[in-house]
Amino acid sequence: MSSFAEQLASWQARLDKSLAKHPERKKQFTTISGLPVERLYLPAEPDQAYADNLGLPGEFPYTRGVQPTMYRGRLWTMRQYAGFATAAESNRRYRYLLEQGQTGLSVAFDLPTQIGYDADHQLAQGEVGKVGVSISSLKDMETLFAGIPLAKVSTSMTINAPAGILLAMYIAVAEGQGVKADALRGTIQNDILKEYSSRGTYIFPPKPSMRIITNIFAYCAAEVPQWNTISISGYHIREAGSTAVQEVAFTLANGMAYVQAAINAGLKVDDFGPRLSFFFNAHSDFLEEVAKYRAARRLWARIMRERFGALDPKSLMVRFHTQTAGCSLTAQQPKNNIVRVAFQAMSAVLGGTQSLHTNSMDEALALPTQEAVTIALRSQQIIGYETGVTDTVDPLAGAYYIEQLTDEIERLADDYIARIDQMGGAVEAVEQGFIQREIQEAAYEYQKAVESGRRVVVGVNQFLTQEPPPKDILRVDPKVRLEQVEALKKLRAGRDNRAVQAGLAALKAAAQGTDNLMPHFLACVKAYATLGEICDTLRGVFGEYHAPTTI
Repeated sequence: MSSFAEQLASWQARLDKSLAKHPERKKQFTTISGLPVERLYLPAEPDQAYADNLGLPGEFPYTRGVQPTMYRGRLWTMRQYAGFATAAESNRRYRYLLEQGQTGLSVAFDLPTQIGYDADHQLAQGEVGKVGVSISSLKDMETLFAGIPLAKVSTSMTINAPAGILLAMYIAVAEGQGVKADALRGTIQNDILKEYSSRGTYIFPPKPSMRIITNIFAYCAAEVPQWNTISISGYHIREAGSTAVQEVAFTLANGMAYVQAAINAGLKVDDFGPRLSFFFNAHSDFLEEVAKYRAARRLWARIMRERFGALDPKSLMVRFHTQTAGCSLTAQQPKNNIVRVAFQAMSAVLGGTQSLHTNSMDEALALPTQEAVTIALRSQQIIGYETGVTDTVDPLAGAYYIEQLTDEIERLADDYIARIDQMGGAVEAVEQGFIQREIQEAAYEYQKAVESGRRVVVGVNQFLTQEPPPKDILRVDPKVRLEQVEALKKLRAGRDNRAVQAGLAALKAAAQGTDNLMPHFLACVKAYATLGEICDTLRGVFGEYHAPTTI
């Protein structure tokens, strides 16, 4: 084992090469008072424990970040999760956000889209365009990204059960713009396991769902190499009521299940490992959140190297997107949410996030207004450009409380993972209802603490005021569904229905066999088969999932 001095010298040599290719944002970093800010601060006498547990940024075990210069090189990607009503309306919001300095798109889909129903399905009534944009076909996707150069924009899509189908639509839109698939950058969430335990927008049972996910891994490794094929999500686990420890444990356990499923399907860990990404929640316990991200990085690095034998450094890294905690937003005194979100965003930055969405102050009431979205984006920009926290790597490293919290979260999360291992892994833990019960119990304890006043929520259980009814709430016009239904009629009348039926038949045969489904998704969407038609074809082969009773 090399000494820390040798590790530091080796890191410095690699850093010099990196800086020659990718210079930092400034030639000199200083405080407002003109005091110099160093790239990295270390203990006066780093010992072996420091080298093993914290090390150097961009180096195993990545406690201090996944890049050697972190935000001195470039800031995180500033995304605002957006999508509502029709594709045309959402397109206008995306263009506005890009004009305001947003650096990546993040697409919210409505509930019918998330569970594979077209806008004219009877179960879609009352939900079309309400919590996201309605996408029933490639025609909608073409409208959604009209005038947005997909070769230059990184796009995140929060979609799970039909993720492969929406990705196929995105690839087809890019081809229509003359952009090859290997130039596309972005992420699909594609994390079905947390849907069973925490969120509920599943379609198929776990085993065929895992097959679809590994099909996406294999296809993108060959055809869309810059695309992040999964965003393993702790966000929704936390929104469902988990603790920070449970968020880390259950997220990484799900990640391990995806890695093992891909290996079982014949893929090599370093062929898909570098394109795994994660998605975490930024909750209100500021310092716990900072420690949580650091612990997750370290634990995953050790799991990938020691359990799965990954060798590529990128396979060992937790690269993650963060969203501030929607469950912490209050309908009472909604302007307080601006402050909550700013602190939560700061914790994500101090924890080393690669991408960030800040919630809007009015989201406890309705979809955010344009003004609220702009304030949320400005919060990120103020952190990035005014506070100075981006000028040095991992600025809270070495603080006694932070390091103790980091160690404790890692230890307790590892204990949970060991329990899940004993059950046979995350799929089995979900099927047995273990993860669901643990989250439910944590949510119950939190709610009791709020209702008893042991945990203060400003404006809710203390410091209450009389407030007038909220004004200027964004509401989706019910006509949106009628417009979407009419558009679907025209689509079905004008497309080549023989090609559609041929594509769906080939997809059914592939689903009944072992072929990769992604090429069939692409063929179907290019023929303008609808999302519902494709998902119904798969429902006919795989069936639908019905949640077990957990209480």
